[in-house]
Amino acid sequence: MRRFRAVLLVLPLLLAGCVQEAGSDTDADSGETATAAPADQPANWIYQLSGYADGKLDALVAAPHEAAVIDLARDGGEGYFSADEITSLENSGKSVYAYFTMGSIETYRPEYDAVAATDMILNQWGDWPDEYFVQYWDQEWWDLVMQPRLDQAAAAGFDGVYLDVPNAYEEIDLALVPGETRESLAQKMVDLVIRAQEYAGDDLQILVQNSPELREYPGYLDAIDGIGIEELFFLNADEPCTEDWCAENLDNTRAIRDAGKLVLAVDYASEPANTAAACEHYAEEGFAGAVAGVDLDAIYEPCP
Repeated sequence: MRRFRAVLLVLPLLLAGCVQEAGSDTDADSGETATAAPADQPANWIYQLSGYADGKLDALVAAPHEAAVIDLARDGGEGYFSADEITSLENSGKSVYAYFTMGSIETYRPEYDAVAATDMILNQWGDWPDEYFVQYWDQEWWDLVMQPRLDQAAAAGFDGVYLDVPNAYEEIDLALVPGETRESLAQKMVDLVIRAQEYAGDDLQILVQNSPELREYPGYLDAIDGIGIEELFFLNADEPCTEDWCAENLDNTRAIRDAGKLVLAVDYASEPANTAAACEHYAEEGFAGAVAGVDLDAIYEPCP
């Protein structure tokens, strides 16, 4: 399975004696400032898109995490999870979100042939040979993919959907969409998220993975219930995030948190020290955190 690469800056340790921010608590022993998460936010979550033992969710039901993001289908295709299966997972104390992409189509998805028969397919996505960006603003994309997937998630009883590839607006080859700009494509992505929220109503929460800068567009924050952020403190596996531009992403994620939205943060690390560091940063920021393997195909221990 695949994952995506919006990356954020390593959070500097907060100095003792700093002015305490509103809505935060200071640890009397460490002197660090911890930002309070929304009252109903989980403290940790599990992200598993494949590798379900025997195609079932039994291992996830037994896992101690407080929220789970799983694929809409057990095999990535037409083997959709049933309402009974999702109910069992929710009864284990987890909020459950259905993963699917909204800015691209993978060749193994059941809708691919229908989408490929239109003119919506655009450029292939770099290192992902089985994935293509699409004209996600096309009415046919809504009719063939978005609405049926939202309907499937609601029918199965998911708490919400976890929408991936909003960053398509940055990756589409502009030569293939004459007249479009990065700004117009970003607005079209925001419009799609708003449309999904309006269609889902109270039946599904809307979480979007990455592209936190979209919060600056009118209506976007009102349309989402939360955000998923990959590689917050470690780029890829165990490589600290030290790029200059990471700070902007972290600031945008904090602003989304401060708006009272759920933040599901995931880093890909295996070294114990890095796992511990990421979990500590999540606690400091008030994010629900996860430290997983890059393939997202196995159960891992939750942050304490």
